[in-house]
Amino acid sequence: MALIIGNYPQNIKRSIKRFWQSRLAAVKKQAAAGRSDQGNRSAVTGGKNLDGIADICAKLVPGNGLKAATIHRQKRAVVLPGYFRPTKQWDLLVTLRNRLIAVLEFKSLCGPSFGNNANNRCEEALGSAVDFQTAVKEGAFGDGAKPFVGYLLLIEDAEKSRRPVQAISPHFETNSRFIRASYIERMNVLCERMMQEGLYDAAALIVSPKSGAGNGEFTSASDATSCKRFLSQFAGRIAAEVAAAL
Repeated sequence: MALIIGNYPQNIKRSIKRFWQSRLAAVKKQAAAGRSDQGNRSAVTGGKNLDGIADICAKLVPGNGLKAATIHRQKRAVVLPGYFRPTKQWDLLVTLRNRLIAVLEFKSLCGPSFGNNANNRCEEALGSAVDFQTAVKEGAFGDGAKPFVGYLLLIEDAEKSRRPVQAISPHFETNSRFIRASYIERMNVLCERMMQEGLYDAAALIVSPKSGAGNGEFTSASDATSCKRFLSQFAGRIAAEVAAAL
């Protein structure tokens, strides 16, 4: 059976347009109220800006034949137990008859503080993955196949995110892929290596400028971390669940 990933890339463009419009609306709302958050926090705290991406992923579950599955997106329904910490709130869960099928996380990284935000995103992604994978090994989610784990990051395409950045390590040599790499390149390496190390089954990096509020413009940093590959891998896991039940 052919995999269904929806009307790509039109659906992604609509989601990205919605993302940027939501961020801009949050900033305007804060300004109109006479308040301003430090950095770009007003845009971040304005709601679940990547709901459009979650919508696409949610539709792929019944679209690829797993019609009996339950898709969880509400705040209280996407909390899972951890191993190094009590619980972790994800963005989208897929369950089938008390089995955890898939776990997805959607994040964004925008200016002006690319450096601090990139470090935070890196630490979050790695910490969540290690905690979850250890919980799986320790039987936190019962018996059965290992759940699919996906991570998607949208990074702002801007002069600062494309500019080469120094990576100074005074005692030992910096990994060659990070020398003079931009923040976009750094986050792409993160996504690629998280998959290579088995921390995530799929990790995507969407690169989009603020002008995407008008047309949903986006690009991929590499084929391995493209949004199309991410959706295909997720759809493939869903289809595999259907095939296993036949």
